[in-house]
Amino acid sequence: MITITCAKGQTRTVAPYTTAGRVLADSEEARAGTLIGAFVNHEAVSLDYEVPCDSTVCPLTTRDPDGWRMYERSVSFLLAKAIQEAAPGALFSLDYAMGPGIYCSFRAAVDAEPGMPRALLAKVTALMRRDVAANLPIRRRRMAFNQAVRHFRDAGQLDTVELLEYHNPPYLVIYSCGASSILPQGPLMPSTGHLGFFRLEEYPPGFVLQLPDPDHPLGEPPPFVDQPHLFRIFQEHKQWGRILGLNTAGRLNALTASGGIGDFIKISESLHERKVADIADEIARRRSRVVLVAGPSSAGKTTFSKRLAIQLRVCGLHPINIEMDNYFKDQNLNTPLAPDGKPDFEHIEALDLDLFNRQMLDLVAGREIQPPHFNFETKRQELTGSRIRLDATQVLIVEGIHGLNPRLTGMMPEASKFRVYVNALSQLSLDATNRLSTTDNRLIRRMVRDARFRGHSALRTLRMWPSVRRGEKAWVFPFQQHADATFNSALDYELAVLKSFVEPLLLGVKPTEPEYSAARRLSWQLKNFLAVPDRDVPPTSLLREYIGNSTFAY
Repeated sequence: MITITCAKGQTRTVAPYTTAGRVLADSEEARAGTLIGAFVNHEAVSLDYEVPCDSTVCPLTTRDPDGWRMYERSVSFLLAKAIQEAAPGALFSLDYAMGPGIYCSFRAAVDAEPGMPRALLAKVTALMRRDVAANLPIRRRRMAFNQAVRHFRDAGQLDTVELLEYHNPPYLVIYSCGASSILPQGPLMPSTGHLGFFRLEEYPPGFVLQLPDPDHPLGEPPPFVDQPHLFRIFQEHKQWGRILGLNTAGRLNALTASGGIGDFIKISESLHERKVADIADEIARRRSRVVLVAGPSSAGKTTFSKRLAIQLRVCGLHPINIEMDNYFKDQNLNTPLAPDGKPDFEHIEALDLDLFNRQMLDLVAGREIQPPHFNFETKRQELTGSRIRLDATQVLIVEGIHGLNPRLTGMMPEASKFRVYVNALSQLSLDATNRLSTTDNRLIRRMVRDARFRGHSALRTLRMWPSVRRGEKAWVFPFQQHADATFNSALDYELAVLKSFVEPLLLGVKPTEPEYSAARRLSWQLKNFLAVPDRDVPPTSLLREYIGNSTFAY
């Protein structure tokens, strides 16, 4: 017998290889019907996972971030199954997040134009609803590697076959429902009856799989909110990937193995440089005096601002950089508090908005100012910096998460401002039914930077990440639509380079820690990439902000 320790510390004994579902059959979550999976030694698993030895086993519901990911993966599989049935041979992929939903591309055949007919979308919806009502089992099973490759090749899932080209485990864990199978990047829910909260929205040339708000997972999806500027950036990047024939991890691995990754890095970096130059040209054309650069954590705002300053000089302008963090209020002047009772420096009211607006107005009017310097040790503003003034050839670059928030610059005339939103919006996916999370991409960037330049362990970064995400949801994402330009900082080769830096860090997160589940998820994602050395990454690359050896000073 083995000993099971439950969430509240109680122990019980069961036979080895008892499923997690049977272990948790008497839990409150099981009785309430909200149990969808389990944490076994802090790793998210499906309910039919067999517990082999003494372990901690806790319930997993959709209110847990890992449970929400399990729900998203499962509904995505349900969608793929319905499309396989409704349109055999069609090309379909889950591309990228749009709010709580996922944009999906569709073509009826290889040589067909992209587009999902309305009648077909209705048929797919009906098939998904049918499977939810039937409560079909989603079965987890092990399959020998060669057998799995044949299975996916016979099913026409060639992008999955490409992904497995650089894998060699003796067996794979796959999930099946009816005649459909998937090689998921994490566990799925036990049956289709749990998957009734979704909606398919027309969004030409594809469609959106609309999901519930993660903060309210057991409810109908919210109304779809269009984000045309982000969609345009995603589509542009996706089209660029199609032109190069590289939009999956399997194809990136093939390029790496063939020795062609160096040229691909040069092309990716050149695309970045061109986009920065285009934004600088637009700023010069509009004669904007203040450029506000905003975006979520580890999106690359700092390096973008430095590269933008160079391109503005090419346009005949002389940029001056100001850090928004220097406008924090003295901590004793009613700095807002976070839920944990600590000062919330991500809240817009943590900034001295009156001082910021007055000084920006003075600069635009040609008057001289002395920007403050915030001392993070004393938590007070200090007037120790040099005095500055903008002449006709100068432009101010201000970087900070609140740059798109109208409250930040409410006193300034609109004509003087140019807002840029920076985010890492990768077009790369693992295969048609496993997209790469842009949030995880940024988390990996931050983990590497925190370790190399701030002395933080991966565990510490993972512990801080939920509060960082709360700040982004409150103060960054709601204001994306105010941007005058958007810069996509994603580099499709970056996970292959970051892999060697971050994998050793993730090994330091042990199964005794609640953050172990996130560490395992990231490790599993990185295993899909062949490592690429950083020697071909240029010193001006945005990626150098995280891995080091940049020509820019930070």
